[in-house]
Formats: sequence, structure tokens, C-alpha cells
Amino acid sequence: MPTEEELTIKGKGILRWGGLAGIVAGISFILTIVILLALPAAPPNPAALVTRWPDVRLAVTLGDAIYLMADMLWIAFFLALYRALRGTSIAPALFGSALGVVGVVVQLAGGLPPVVFGRISDLYHAPGVSPVDQATLVFLWQAAQASFNETDTVGFVLWNVGFILLGVAMLEARAFGKVFGGVSVLLGTAGVVGISLLAVDSVSFAPFGILAFIIFPILFGWKVYTLSRAAQESQVGPSR
Repeated sequence: MPTEEELTIKGKGILRWGGLAGIVAGISFILTIVILLALPAAPPNPAALVTRWPDVRLAVTLGDAIYLMADMLWIAFFLALYRALRGTSIAPALFGSALGVVGVVVQLAGGLPPVVFGRISDLYHAPGVSPVDQATLVFLWQAAQASFNETDTVGFVLWNVGFILLGVAMLEARAFGKVFGGVSVLLGTAGVVGISLLAVDSVSFAPFGILAFIIFPILFGWKVYTLSRAAQESQVGPSR
């Protein structure tokens, strides 16, 4: 059986690494945006999207790979939030973290669209392909994009409901307080309202995505990380 001291050390490690995971996840999403914004504007014609794919395949794959890594880091971040909040408000902490993790899993299901789009593009540009087959492949491209939009939408909803529940837990946690709790509830509510009014692939949706994918993980990731440092200092202090 592990001693109480060993459990405390492990708990601090979860907070430390989970907090860092949140910070890195937010920074990773910034890198994804930078990479994708460097690409030429997407043409409005679906056929043109398929036609230009070989020219943007590498950049899009790199951006999506970084985003996939960020999604995996979110799992560690949600688990750290649960570890930090379970002592005071276990129900909202547990359900909020669980919804967040499920949202990440949904996002991971569509985390690498280039796998699908690359195959469609290969068939579209294959020697001897007929115009009829190319038109069909364009429709398949649109259907695949709609599927990815669906997973992004569901994942985003689950994430933000999780933010709201975690915020409720923070309101009762002395380490976070009403400020962090209120901010979490506010960000989660804004995300749910945003996804209800706007499509996930709309330019107008971008501010809500920034709040969820950049502001939340960096802000709360840093908070969780500082909790691990505070716990370390409190443990070292009495022994001096």
C-alpha cells in the first residue's frame, strides 16, 4: 500500500504535468492556426478544393498533426483538473472532466482529415479517371467534410458543457475561487451559445474557438501548474 506521502507526491505530479499539458495544448493550437493561415484562401468551388489538394497536402497534414497532439494533451489536462477539484466538488468535477474527455475522443475520431482527403485526391488525379468519376469524388469530398464538421461540433459542445461543470466545481474550491470558477462558466456558456448560433466552419465562429482552444487551456493550465508548485513549497516549508 502506498503511503500518504507517496500519494501526495503522485498528486502533485498529476497537477504539474496536466497543467503543462494544458499550456502546451493551447500553444499547439496557435501553431496550427499560423500554419493554416499561411495557406492561400480556400476556393469557394468544391472541385477547386480537390484540385489544389496536392499543393497544400503537406502544410495541412502538419497543422492537423499538431492539432491531434493537442487533443491528446487535453486528456491529461482534464484529468489534472479533476484531480485538483475532486476534494471539494467531486460530482461536477467528475462529470465535467468526463464530458471533456469524451469530447476529446470525438475530436480524435476526426483528427486527421488528410487521410480521407488525400485518398479522394489521389483518385481524382489518377490517370484515366473520367469527368463523371471526378464529379462523384467532389461530392464524396463534401460529404467527408460534413462528417468532420459533425465530429467537431459534437466535441465542441461536450467540451464546453464540461467547462461549465468544472467552473461550478471551482466555485467551491478555495484554490480556484469565484473568479476562476466564473470565468470557466462564462467561457463554457459562450462556447455553447456560439456553436448554437454559428457553424463550426464559419469564420464568425473563430472567436469562440479561440476562447475554448487557446484561452481556456493556457489560463487554467497555468493555474493547475501553480497549484503543484504551491503544494511542493508547502511540503518543503515545514521540513526546514
